[in-house]
Amino acid sequence: MVKVTSKQQIQQITIPTPFPVGDVHTYVILGEKVTLVDAGVRTKEAWEYFKQELNVIGLTPDDIDQIVVTHQHPDHVGLIDFFRKDIPVIGHERSHLWMIKDEAYLKTHTEFYLSILSEAGVDQRFFPLTEKVNDMLHFSCNRGLTDLVDEGDSVQGLDGWKVLYTPGHSSAHISLWHEEKGTLIGGDVLLAHISPNPLIEPCYPGEDERRKALVEYIASLEKLSLLPIRQVLPGHGDIISNAKELIEERLRKQEKRAEKVLAFIRKQPRTAYEVCVHLFPTVYEKQLMLTLSETIGQLDYLEDAKMIEVDRNNVPHQYRGIINESNKG
Repeated sequence: MVKVTSKQQIQQITIPTPFPVGDVHTYVILGEKVTLVDAGVRTKEAWEYFKQELNVIGLTPDDIDQIVVTHQHPDHVGLIDFFRKDIPVIGHERSHLWMIKDEAYLKTHTEFYLSILSEAGVDQRFFPLTEKVNDMLHFSCNRGLTDLVDEGDSVQGLDGWKVLYTPGHSSAHISLWHEEKGTLIGGDVLLAHISPNPLIEPCYPGEDERRKALVEYIASLEKLSLLPIRQVLPGHGDIISNAKELIEERLRKQEKRAEKVLAFIRKQPRTAYEVCVHLFPTVYEKQLMLTLSETIGQLDYLEDAKMIEVDRNNVPHQYRGIINESNKG
């Protein structure tokens, strides 16, 4: 139990998932309203475990007044289906189409990944993977958001908490920040032992360009580094008490990986797939979509920093290093 104020406490409930990331944490905030932050994965095992853990603190699912979701991934929203139909579900608007499994949006998602594989120069034997990109939605919910929040918003019944928009791992990602106590409920924005994968996503309706997930993730970390965070209550792993140092470490590692990519590209123009194989030679075949997402993120970062340029006139796209006058010699 984490005490926030004399009138507000937080209970962490850890729920099993079938995913490699392992268990997921949800948080029950006991205050003016009983608020659940994130909702685990949609399996009967997870639901039974969640109910048992609620019972330990003297609650049942019907005692939950509202649910806040940090982002739309199945391990954070799945159990919403098991709650009463009229429960408020609060989150960023970009989570909604995923949560309701909007058919047109999911079709766009599959087409997007086919396009990405082609542009990246991926071996065609991997193309059937695009048919499986939505498979994990089986573990997600089938209900959308009832209330939308964004940067700086408050949530009714959560006195002292503000919403921070922290995109990167997901373009829909939000965190909850209690400035007085220095507590951040961070979803997957910062994890103690692993670095969240900034996942590339298709354009949201009304957008013309794919958002640069890693660039956004770095900006989110830099924003968090300016806050007086005393503890981060994460979606996975240990509670974090050294957020500033951990963020600095993650940013340093990011710079080193970007330098490795840049050195590889400066030797000769490369496709994203070639860079992916170079970065992840032992795992890219088993985890192509994740490793390619990470690779494209690095390329986005270097392009954004004007260290590389990309020829998008031909498929696959070719990336080449930019030689500045200061680098000649």
